[in-house]
Formats: sequence, C-alpha cells, structure tokens
Amino acid sequence: MMKKQMLSIALAAAMAGSLTACGGSGNETTTAAENGGTQAETAETTKAAEGQTVLKWAMWDKDLTGYYKPLIEGYEAAHPDVTIELVDLGSSDYSTVLTTQLTGSGADFDVVSVKDVPGYTTLVNKGVLEALDSYIEKDGVDLSVYKGLTDQVQVDGKLYELPFKSDFWVLFYNKDVFDNAGVDYPTNDMTFEQYDELARKLTVTEPGSEVYGAHYHTWRSTVQMFATLDGEHTILDGNYDFLKPYYETILDEQENGVCQDYATLKTSNLHYSGAFSQGNIGMMNMGTWFISTLIDKVGSGEYADCANWGIATYPHAEGVEPGATAAQITSLAIPTSSPNKDAAWDFMKFVCGEEGAQILASTGNFPAVMTDDVVETVASIEGFPADETSKEALKTTDLYLEMPVDPKSSEIEIALNEAHDNIMTGNMTIDEGIADMNEKVSAILAQ
Repeated sequence: MMKKQMLSIALAAAMAGSLTACGGSGNETTTAAENGGTQAETAETTKAAEGQTVLKWAMWDKDLTGYYKPLIEGYEAAHPDVTIELVDLGSSDYSTVLTTQLTGSGADFDVVSVKDVPGYTTLVNKGVLEALDSYIEKDGVDLSVYKGLTDQVQVDGKLYELPFKSDFWVLFYNKDVFDNAGVDYPTNDMTFEQYDELARKLTVTEPGSEVYGAHYHTWRSTVQMFATLDGEHTILDGNYDFLKPYYETILDEQENGVCQDYATLKTSNLHYSGAFSQGNIGMMNMGTWFISTLIDKVGSGEYADCANWGIATYPHAEGVEPGATAAQITSLAIPTSSPNKDAAWDFMKFVCGEEGAQILASTGNFPAVMTDDVVETVASIEGFPADETSKEALKTTDLYLEMPVDPKSSEIEIALNEAHDNIMTGNMTIDEGIADMNEKVSAILAQ
C-alpha cells in the first residue's frame, strides 16, 4: 500500500510539467540559461573522478520533473565509471535555446532531450544531430517496440532520435453517468459509429439537468484525429475530404445537445479538466496526461463528481484493428558535436529501452516502450481505475504522431486550426472549411 501511495504522489508531481505542453497553464522555473547564463551556471556541479566519463544531458525543468533522478541513478549504478550531468535550459524557450547552443561553437552536450516535432525538424535540418542508424544496426535494437513511432520521425530515411516518453489518446468516461442512464460502459473495441451511438444514449437535454454524452475540447485534434487513425490518411495529406463524415457527425451531436457548443467553450475558455469534473459528461477523448490530474484531484476530494471514472481505447474506424491512437513523444538525440558519442548512445539505449521504461512507469510517467510489466506498474498506482478494461486500454497497437515530421508542419498546423475553428463556429460550412484546408495546405506543400 505504501508503495502505491508513493507512486500516486510521484505521478502527480512528475507529470505536472507535461500539462503545459498539452494545454495546461503551469508555472515554469526560470533558469540561468533563460537569463543569458552559461552552461556552467545551469549544469549540476558534478566532479568526475579521474578516468570517469561525464555525459552532459541537455533538458528542461530539472527540479520539477520526477524522472531525471531515478533514471540517472539507475544508469550510474550499473555504470560506475559514468557520471550524468544535467544542464537545464529552461522550458519556456527550450527548443530555441537548444538550437542556438548546438549551432554555436561552444556546446559540448552528449545527449539532448527533444521536446517536439518542429524542434526536432529544425535540429535535423541544421545538421546538428547524429544519425542513429549505424548504432541501431550494430546493437540490433528492435524498433518495433515503439509501435511505428520511429518510422514517423525518420528524415530522408534516417533516424536522429529515439522516444523515451509517450503520452497517447484514450477515451475517458464517467461510470456514474453510464449507471444513471442504464447504459453499458465503453469497450476496448468500439467503432466511431458505436461511440456516437453510445454518446446519444447518455444525453439529457432537459434545461438545468443537462448530461452531455460526449465532450470535445477546442483543439482540432479532438475532431480530426478520429479520421487519421485508419492507417491510410495523415494530417499532411493536402486533401482533407476524408474529414467530412466526422465533422458531420460531431456538428450533428452539437446541434442535438450531445456535446457542448464549441463557440461557447471557446468564449468561456473552459478547460477540459474543469468540464469533465462537473460530472455531467459521459465520455471525453483526451491524452493519458489527464490521468495524473484525475488521480490527484479525485484523491484530494476536489473532483468528487467524476470520482468513478475509467478509460477505454480510442474509437477506431470500421475494419481497423482496435488499439490504434495518436501520441505525443519526448525523445533523446546525440549532437554531432558530442565528445562521447559511444557512451552517449549506451545511456540513450538505457533510457529509451525497457529498463528506462520501467523506471519511468514507477514515477507515474508513460514511457514509449509499454511492455506488459510497464502496464502492470502504471495500473498499480493508487487511484488508477481497478477495472480490467481500463488496464487493457493502456495496451496500444499502432501509434501515430498528432503532427508528423515535416519541415512545414508549423505552417500546416496554423491553416488546419483556422479552418477547424471556422467549421465548428459555423463561420464556414464543412465543405467550405475543407476546401480552405485543401487550398492552403496544398499551397504550403508546393512551396
């Protein structure tokens, strides 16, 4: 019991920082690097013994992130001749600061954390990351454990990063809403059409007693992602006609009170966690980062109206194997300027492999490698739903990046967001919005 309580506390603390990247608004530490300081000022002052290798790891939020210390302790215990030195570049402008340092003449990082796809693309394009293919081939690293993620971050057929942390999208649901409606809980093999049918059964439109069968946050992913998990389409296609049936369904849900009005949500700036906590939402598609919030807030009594919650795998397209979903990753890479590339690769294998995954899971984080043992560790955390469906929902088949690697991903993101907003607020019809996406993204891709 004590172990589970410790894991629950670690979960809330270790994952708090991830909420900022996923729509949250937490406070961020200010480091010397953010104020123009030097690497020496931001690094831990670790003195290495003679003959010992010091690996410098560039990262962010050292003091707010619970997994750095156990990962380092785990590796150093097995490699007493290696010392890992953390260099905190701050979280607010991490990718910019890292790029500046790696493209300068003074950076001597051995391992760097990669925060997002645009940051990764920039570093690869500037030629400051080491290709990992020869290391992977030499050591026989099995990339299948990453469930397709490494294929999606290749650039010109080469791999420059390995993911070690990965949050993925699931379906959260309030069991009390289902019980009150006399409706069976979601399963881990549910098509989008079955999900829509379930949402409508839960809905109550009586003024003052509203129950929403589904909830969609204002991110475009909450709608568009249903369409991109079929293994045939991506958000970089340039033609978005395949999105139409999903927009039709969700706008119809909105019209019939199955979900809350998009424009109202946008105006009120209601956070998805606040919406779900009110206790009148049946189902909500969201990332696994929300699990830590629920465990923390339910445990403290703040979220009493959604205390009886569970998760299920993401609804899938007809004919597609269940378990496919979208993911956000945090990765490690080796700079071309690293003075200790072989040692850096060995450390990277540890963090990004099964040993690192087990350590990450013990701190309440979701590693990129989700073995059965790792799933057991996460599911054993105090406050995680005890039902078997929720535990099995942690097992995925295929993972797709929300925004695949592309030099023009940032521009495409802007175009898709604008069209999504116009469709959901009624400023454009579905056909007009999709035509706008097709025109703008095709022009961006043709540049």
